[in-house]
Amino acid sequence: MTTTIHDVARIAGVGTGTVSRVINNSAGVKPATRKKVLSAIAQLNYRPNPIARSMISKRTGAIGVIVPFFTRPFNTELLRAVQAALSRSGKELVLYDVETAAQRNHYLSELPMLHRVDGLLLLSLPLEDSFAMDIKEAEIPVVLIDTYSPFFTSLIVDNIEGAYQAVKYLIDLGHRRIGFINGVIEGNIKFNQANDRLIGLHRAFGESGLLFDPQLMLTSEWNRSGGKQAALQLLSQEKRPTAIFAASDMQAIGALEAAKDLCINVPGELSVIGFDGLEVSELLELSTVQQPMRQMGELGVSKLLELMKNPQQLPELIRLNTTLIVRLTTRALA
Repeated sequence: MTTTIHDVARIAGVGTGTVSRVINNSAGVKPATRKKVLSAIAQLNYRPNPIARSMISKRTGAIGVIVPFFTRPFNTELLRAVQAALSRSGKELVLYDVETAAQRNHYLSELPMLHRVDGLLLLSLPLEDSFAMDIKEAEIPVVLIDTYSPFFTSLIVDNIEGAYQAVKYLIDLGHRRIGFINGVIEGNIKFNQANDRLIGLHRAFGESGLLFDPQLMLTSEWNRSGGKQAALQLLSQEKRPTAIFAASDMQAIGALEAAKDLCINVPGELSVIGFDGLEVSELLELSTVQQPMRQMGELGVSKLLELMKNPQQLPELIRLNTTLIVRLTTRALA
C-alpha cells in the first residue's frame, strides 16, 4: 500500500500542513517538531514527489480542476467555460476526474500538500470539513463551483428557486399530476442538487395549496437511459402524469424518448421540462431551467486568480440565478 502524507502526519502526531512545510524546508517549524516528522518519514520510507517539491518555491502555471464524472454533459460544458477562462489567463488546466470517494479522498489529501498546481477549482464536489481544514493549513488557493463550503469562496446556483420556477410554471399551465425524475447519489459522493430541486418542487406545490403525490417521484441516474426508464414507469401508471419535471436535461430527453415509445404526444398529452440548459436542449426545443454555466466557469476562475494574488481575502458565497426557458415541450393542459 502506498504511504501518504496523512500516514506521516499520523505517526508524527502533527497536521498534514506541518508535514508539507517540513518536506519543503519551510520556516516556522519547531526543531523538535521537524525531528518528529523526519523520523516518521524515515520510519515509513515516505518519498514525496521530487518534481512537486521543486515546484513549491515557484509558480507552476497550472490550475488543478477536480470534478466528479467529468464526462457528464453538464460537467463537460462547465469545464469548457473554465478552460476558456484559464486559457485567456495563460494558465494550464490539469484535470482530476473523480468517480469514487477513494479517488476524491486521494486528490484532496495529496494535491494541496504537494503543491503540484498553483490553485484548485472544485466542481460539483462537496468538501467535508476535515479536508477543508487540511487544505487551509496547506495554504493553497481554492474556489468551489456548484458546491459550498464555509471555508472557501463558493459559487452556487439557486437550485431550489430553479426547480420552484419549473414546477410553478407547470402548475400555472393547469397541470396537477406532475411527475418528478430526480437524480441518484452515485459513487459514495454526496450531491446536494437533487435534494435542493426536490425542495423547490415541494415549495411550488405548497404555495399553490396542492399536495404532491409521492408515487409520482422516481430517482434515476443522471443520464438519458435512467430518465427513460423512470419515465416509462411514471407513464405506465393507471393515472399517469400530465407533465414531467426532470432534475437534468439528459433525464428529460430520456422522458421524451419514453413518451415516443408509448405513442404519447408531447406536448399535446404530456409536458416535459428539464434542468441545466445544455446545448442539446436547444436543439430538441426542450423547455428547461438554464444554469449560468459560462458565468460560473468564468467567475470561478476570476475569483481563484484574485485569491492567488491576495491569499488573505475572506471567503465569499456567491449565489447565481437560473432562468426558465420555455420551448416546445410544454403547454397548457387542455
